Amino acid sequence: MDAVFKAKVNDSYEFEIKEVTLEQLDILKTSNSTFHILQEHKSYQAEITKANFYAKTYCVNINNAVYEVVIHNVLDIRIRDMGFTTGSTKHIYTIKAPMPGLILNISANAGETVKENAPLLVLEAMKMENSIVAPRDGIIKSIEVNVGDAVDKNQLLITFE
Repeated sequence: MDAVFKAKVNDSYEFEIKEVTLEQLDILKTSNSTFHILQEHKSYQAEITKANFYAKTYCVNINNAVYEVVIHNVLDIRIRDMGFTTGSTKHIYTIKAPMPGLILNISANAGETVKENAPLLVLEAMKMENSIVAPRDGIIKSIEVNVGDAVDKNQLLITFE
C-alpha cells in the first residue's frame, strides 16, 4: 500500500503527497540540509533551515522563497482525530506545591520568559530545600506566593501564560 502524507504549507495550503510521487522526483542531496530537485524538467534548490522532527514542522527555502511546512502521516491524523497529540509541547499552566512547606527564595518574576528546567523558587519541606523548576518554556503570568510564606500541599504557586 502506498503511504500518503498530508502537508500544510504556510498555514494556508493543504494537500496530500503519495510516496510514489516522492519516489518519482529526481533529488540530489548536496549537503546535510540542501538539495537539488528536478521535477518535470524544472530545477529547484531547496534548503531545510529549521526542523522539529517531533512536531513534524519544517522551514524550507526553495529558490529563495521560504515555506513553513507541517507533514503528517495517516497514523498522526488518526491519533489527532481521536483527541490525542504526538510530539507536542507540554500544556502546563500552573505549578502547585508538591508538599507543605516554606518559600525560601523566588528567582523568577511575573512577565519573565523562562526556559524548561529553569529554577523558579525554593520550597523548604521537612528541613530539605526543594528547587521548583519550570516544567516548560514559557512566560510567567503570575507568582502567587512570597518569600517566607507557608504553603499547603497543592497550593497554587505560579501560573504560566
